[in-house]
Amino acid sequence: MTRQMHLTVQLISGYGLEPAAWRWPGIDPASFINADVFVKAAQTAERGRFDALFLADTPVLSTDVATAPPQQALEPIVTLTAVARETERIGLVATSSTTLNHPFTVARQFRALDLVSQGRAGWNAVTTSHPGALLNYGTGVPSRGERYERAHEFIAAVMALWGSWEDDALIMDKEAGRFADASRVTPVGLAGRHVASRGPLGLPPSEQGQPVVFQAGGGLNGLRLAGRFANAVYNNPFDIPSGVEHAAAVAQAASTYGRSPDHMTVFNGIITSVASTRKEALERREQLDALGDLETKVAYLGQQIGVPLSIEDIDKPVHQSLLENARANPADPRSPLALELAGEGLTVRRILAHGTMNYHPVALGTPDEVADILQRWHEAGVGKGFNINPDATDGLEHFVDEVIPILQERGLFRREYAGTTLRDHLGIPRQNGLPAGYGQHVGAAS
Repeated sequence: MTRQMHLTVQLISGYGLEPAAWRWPGIDPASFINADVFVKAAQTAERGRFDALFLADTPVLSTDVATAPPQQALEPIVTLTAVARETERIGLVATSSTTLNHPFTVARQFRALDLVSQGRAGWNAVTTSHPGALLNYGTGVPSRGERYERAHEFIAAVMALWGSWEDDALIMDKEAGRFADASRVTPVGLAGRHVASRGPLGLPPSEQGQPVVFQAGGGLNGLRLAGRFANAVYNNPFDIPSGVEHAAAVAQAASTYGRSPDHMTVFNGIITSVASTRKEALERREQLDALGDLETKVAYLGQQIGVPLSIEDIDKPVHQSLLENARANPADPRSPLALELAGEGLTVRRILAHGTMNYHPVALGTPDEVADILQRWHEAGVGKGFNINPDATDGLEHFVDEVIPILQERGLFRREYAGTTLRDHLGIPRQNGLPAGYGQHVGAAS
């Protein structure tokens, strides 16, 4: 039987992934403050049977608002609560920092979202190192080790607070006058080096017990955090070998903490650009590029391959005299692709259209070609799924209406949801409280 993939969708600020997508025809430039845009996107993704809508978040104004809208301006929990009321099955995943918040606040917010959505919430637990975000909260920049030590304590405290109501604590017997079994609602009394909370919460478990924990940090620290607590991981490989390596590392990390790798879903970031022909998909991306800062992109492309390039070169191939000395930048995993495309004689504009500047690899072309790319990555073992980033908002509809049916026909994606909760979609067991075998204290990053 073919192993089916899982899909989440990420919509940056309501526009799509490309920085200049706010200028794309048909897109409301006020999308970043319009909750209805996110509701419509979630409904479209739900129609396509996606696992979840994912809202990333960094609480800082990091764009130049003279030329670009703020990123992630709407607070994710507020936005997803609005989405929850207008959807029925799709999961709702939001980022919240373990560096900038308090465990009780996060536990309460996500438990409330989980209840409002009938068990569809997920928490993407991240550490924060952005200096601007830290300044917004009046704190200094902690070391990487301190951030992750706090994250271990923080997530453990949140899970303990979620488990402060046992599954059968709520009674609500009106005739007997018994609302809950108070003996099954208990304080957690946790205190670590970085965080502490007495508890209990004032909210019982949801249909899935508690929200699914996602994790998006990299390196050994991120793997330890994921292996100990998470059921889903967001990964950002630029090629198949690195994706396969990371998926294997996540599985090993889960096993190290006595948890089943089968209960871990690795989502790999992919940008999609779908059109009726490959040429049209590339032209679509060229048009999106042209709405943004092309001069900076061209200069950076030159850095990727080690040759001087300027905006005047945009519609020319990289000159042969420059190619003779061109080298891929070893610090940038996108550089080999840039060098390969330059060697094929493509114009600078067309090289950029292939996504050599993008944070994620780009799946572009016809619906069949995009499906082929996803299938190739999936069957290579990069994990169980993809975090789809449409280039612009309308790209989600193209993907749902044109690519999803192909994946379904190939047996690679579900035709119907198997259940009602996010845990049902991911095929992971119900959980209420800390992972089995964790212990009764807030742990460190050991």
